[in-house]
Amino acid sequence: NRDRFVLSAGHGSMLLYGLLHLTGYDVSLDDLKNFRQWDSITPGHPEVGLTPGVETTTGPLGQGFANGVGMALAEAHLGAKYNQDKFPVHHYTYAIVSDGDLMEGISQEAASLAGHLKLGKIIFYYDDNGITIDGSTDLAFSEDVQKRFDAYGWHTIKIDGHDRNAIRKATEEAQSVSDKPSLILCKTHIGFGSPNKQDTAGSHGSPLGEDEVILTKQAYKMDPYKAFEIDDEVLDFYRKCEDNGMRAEADWNRNLETYKTNNPELFAEFTKRINRITPDDWKSILPEFDFDGKSMATRKASGIVLEKLLEKIPALVGGSADLTPSNNTRTGESNAITPTDYSGNYIHYGIREHAMGAMMNGMALHGGVIPYAGTFLVFSDYCRPAIRLAALSHIPSIFVFTHDSIGLGEDGPTHQPVEHLASLRAIPNVTVIRPADANETAYAWQAAITNHKGPTAIALTRQNVPTMNRTLLGSAEGTLKGAYILAEPDQAPKAIIMATGSEVSLAMDAHYKLAKKGVPVRVVSMPSMELFRQQSESYREKVLPSTVKTRVAIEAGVSMGWAEWTGNPDNVIGINRFGASAPYETIYRKLGITSDAVIQKVTDLVG
Repeated sequence: NRDRFVLSAGHGSMLLYGLLHLTGYDVSLDDLKNFRQWDSITPGHPEVGLTPGVETTTGPLGQGFANGVGMALAEAHLGAKYNQDKFPVHHYTYAIVSDGDLMEGISQEAASLAGHLKLGKIIFYYDDNGITIDGSTDLAFSEDVQKRFDAYGWHTIKIDGHDRNAIRKATEEAQSVSDKPSLILCKTHIGFGSPNKQDTAGSHGSPLGEDEVILTKQAYKMDPYKAFEIDDEVLDFYRKCEDNGMRAEADWNRNLETYKTNNPELFAEFTKRINRITPDDWKSILPEFDFDGKSMATRKASGIVLEKLLEKIPALVGGSADLTPSNNTRTGESNAITPTDYSGNYIHYGIREHAMGAMMNGMALHGGVIPYAGTFLVFSDYCRPAIRLAALSHIPSIFVFTHDSIGLGEDGPTHQPVEHLASLRAIPNVTVIRPADANETAYAWQAAITNHKGPTAIALTRQNVPTMNRTLLGSAEGTLKGAYILAEPDQAPKAIIMATGSEVSLAMDAHYKLAKKGVPVRVVSMPSMELFRQQSESYREKVLPSTVKTRVAIEAGVSMGWAEWTGNPDNVIGINRFGASAPYETIYRKLGITSDAVIQKVTDLVG
């Protein structure tokens, strides 16, 4: 229940590291001396999970702003669900944001939504020093920031950012405003106290230099020749924070015992959510899709799976960037979060993909929420920086990307993703899963919810795909291992065909037709390269034996990355160009993403 603090202006990281040391966190003077050095816990920008006391990874401007909005939304949601007399969740989210943060589009997306939702426990301090790397902000930034945030529905206050009493008074005023987020505009001087570098771009990202440090210390009436020295009086003052924090936590734990006695069911659900405990019996949650000769889009299957998951896992909080009916992210178990009721489990993000991704990260970091949200795969570009930071920070956000290929048809190349699967796979620690049918989709969701180490991207079809006959083919449970043997020939295979998503049915068609020609081939469904790489060498050898050299892959996207599995980039049937506007069947045929192309490639290689 602690207040959260986000240093969105992450380039000022030493401010945060210095305060963490002073207030008793496990950040030593030696750690401060190792600032920006190899293997230190004081990198150039704050990283959550690396440095004790850091709430989120910041540096790319605007990300921390949106993370903070997500944290505040998680607080509001959990409070609405579980609070009795403002307990157990009742805290503020604070941030320091910069000129650069407020220029970035993501902060404007997040500020707009925060104002709409009336998140009154947001208190952000705008360090208005008028300087960026290029020089004065007048070069490119002349708007009235206060009026802009007034228009967003924020409570705004202008103060002297060097006046501690003004800061305290403004903070207390902001705390009293419950129906609007607050922006405290703090007019400041960058490099304050430096005789030659104050109010200059030279103090933005460069050290003052030894001579200027001496002059600055003299200006502050400090001993200019003592480095890394802290007066005992100063340290004693700050270390009182430890005692205060321990007392506050002890009080909270005592209150929690009373809450447990008075509200046993709420307590049990709340603690499970905070500890990300999900039901063990997945078979009672995940639906099984029978082979009935019919087809189903994996986005539709995803919606059916989600409905079952939402019945059992209250921590799941979903949303969509204004594509709810297309993404199938809202079900009968979903209730919208609104400015007057935060107890729901569905967020209408509006057309704000970037803020959506970063807010999901903030919610996940806050705890008590397993966030998922959807948009079209092509728009993953709009939230890619947030996905990257989720990967870097090991944040388990779940991204639902529908309309995953040229299979969306007539909308044309602007909306048809071709490079996006490869692009997401290129980010370390992102798990990309592209299921082939409804049952693989169910297991994709299981993999996503049990992935605590980073983000998961589930890529789903718009068009219908056949549900595989699992009585004759490999179990969809193999999805959890990233790749598995879907179909085996009657004799030792001469070739292996690999595919993901909607192209698996093309691989299966080729398998049957090649069998009639006397060419035995194995079909491997590979919904997730990342999960497959995590398997043992013996399992990978079982699925892709080194003795079978002839391997062909087919996927309706760029071929980059597949050579790792085929051994030869020429053995990949993909799309290394943009798509076109036409019925999807026509596009597949015209661009050569067909079972006939697979048959021809295998036949040529086998000889």
